[in-house]
Amino acid sequence: MTISAVAGSVLSDNQQYNPTMLAEAMCKHFNYVYAPSTEHFWMHGQSSEASFIYITTNSLTFDQLRAISDEVGEERNLLICCMAYEAKGENLMNLTLRKIPQAVLNRCEWGKDDYSLKISALPMIADDEAEDISPAPKSRAKAKPNDATPDMFADDGEA
Repeated sequence: MTISAVAGSVLSDNQQYNPTMLAEAMCKHFNYVYAPSTEHFWMHGQSSEASFIYITTNSLTFDQLRAISDEVGEERNLLICCMAYEAKGENLMNLTLRKIPQAVLNRCEWGKDDYSLKISALPMIADDEAEDISPAPKSRAKAKPNDATPDMFADDGEA
């Protein structure tokens, strides 16, 4: 098994790391709406007008966290989910730091492009039961108009 560096992290080739799938899973896990920004690399999702989430598989240093904190600004909050971080980064007031839970990493199906289910046996209707089922007969009788009810669309000059 060979090891490759993908998106700043080291994962084995058999996992075929997919950053979009991980970002979507983390947004769902923390109740954020997945909405990546084209303007800010650290905006992967949003939960309110001023609350955002950033997901990375990197280990973040204090200098990296401080730079992100400066860019986020005092009026916004950012939840950063990463593999590891320097503890003194927790002192940055506009950042909340969390490690990516192993439960999320373990539940992601790396290297799959669909979620097809294998169904080994379907419940089958017995042939004699299928013959007994027939469509309901359609009624062809038309309802007779009630003579006491005037026709609203008749062109008889009455208003």
